[in-house]
Amino acid sequence: MSVTWAATALESGRFSALERSSTVSELTAHFNELRSRGRGHLEVRLTDREFPWLAMGFQGNQAVIHLFDEAGGSALLAGDDSSAVDAIVDVPVMDDLASFSGDFVLNVDRAWALMLAFIQTRTHDGLGEWCEL
Repeated sequence: MSVTWAATALESGRFSALERSSTVSELTAHFNELRSRGRGHLEVRLTDREFPWLAMGFQGNQAVIHLFDEAGGSALLAGDDSSAVDAIVDVPVMDDLASFSGDFVLNVDRAWALMLAFIQTRTHDGLGEWCEL
């Protein structure tokens, strides 16, 4: 199974918007290397579709997932109670840190499992509650 993605570059530590198509294993290896470095930003879409696509920013054990759809809308996935609702958490969005309330924070392992579920099931339905922006 192949997937199209863009991510924080390992060489520079900066987001590279250059999309690449690869196997899920190659994407997983890239994520694992970013994870070992403590932070990163990934954008993932199905190879045969421009939309929907998901973006995941993470720092340490905390992550946030954005959804972008064909209608031009965007949403955040509701958090998994891994962070206090009133907490403010910073995660990378491309090259900048963005602040999110704990309402949208996921444990990074859970967030990665959801990204893989999106790829495998080919839908964002069933991943959790989406909160439109």
